[in-house]
Amino acid sequence: MVEPRAGALLVVATPIGNLEDITLRALKALRACDVVLAEDTRRTRALLLAHSIDRPLERLDDHVVRTRGAEMLDRVAAGQTFALVSDAGTPMVSDPGAALVRAAVARGVRVEALPGPSAALAALVVSGLAGGGFRFVGFLPREGSERRAALMAAARDPLPTVIYESPDRTGDTLTALRTVCGDERRVALCRELTKLYETVVRDTLGGLVDALASGAVVVRGEVSLVLEGAPPIAQGAGDEPSPQASLDAALDAAQAAGLKPADASREVARALGLRRADVYARVLERSARG
Repeated sequence: MVEPRAGALLVVATPIGNLEDITLRALKALRACDVVLAEDTRRTRALLLAHSIDRPLERLDDHVVRTRGAEMLDRVAAGQTFALVSDAGTPMVSDPGAALVRAAVARGVRVEALPGPSAALAALVVSGLAGGGFRFVGFLPREGSERRAALMAAARDPLPTVIYESPDRTGDTLTALRTVCGDERRVALCRELTKLYETVVRDTLGGLVDALASGAVVVRGEVSLVLEGAPPIAQGAGDEPSPQASLDAALDAAQAAGLKPADASREVARALGLRRADVYARVLERSARG
């Protein structure tokens, strides 16, 4: 086993739920480091206590990186070893830490990765949709052109897409994906992975949205969605589609799903962050052209 050397920033993966999912190397590094940098010190303290580890804890968020990042790296350069962890899983995947690692690399401070659990990989494995790579986007943008671009990229990508979502927004995100992908694209909803109430629901977008609406599927806890890759006909070719082409593709999917023009306008507008009036105007323009 490679011993962690003094004067390093160790990026340590931690369990995503089950506290036994931690590597021997991670435990050894956490016991030997000078400081543990944590997104939420309370959650990390519970992990350390579960494994009888007593090390100093310091909070790390974007504000701390801006105000104290240089001082932290001074201490590493002087010979201390810092272990960077996230609340769950691999650091820098949808959580703070990337800025500190970039600063460490720019400064020439040694950075070492101690690999381990990842919610994205766990969800991909159990989804039944893995094979030949995947695309990870983390949390989708909430609104506007960035959300529209992210949804259309997921709709067109031939690789499966892994998305993180909060339980209260999962229904809206699945509805938006159905709007741009159609009813028949397969999806897996994975929640509370590795925990006591781990649940994986595999269905089509249309079926899952209906199940959520009826209460047949209830979303609680942490959610990872795995969207099936686009079939060849939906992948397109060449450059990124224009905004109008993206809008037309979403309208095609919505209408193919059986939505009436007014309903399609409403759903597409909400999914892509557009004004409903503008979307309905495009519906009328398309209808006039036959």
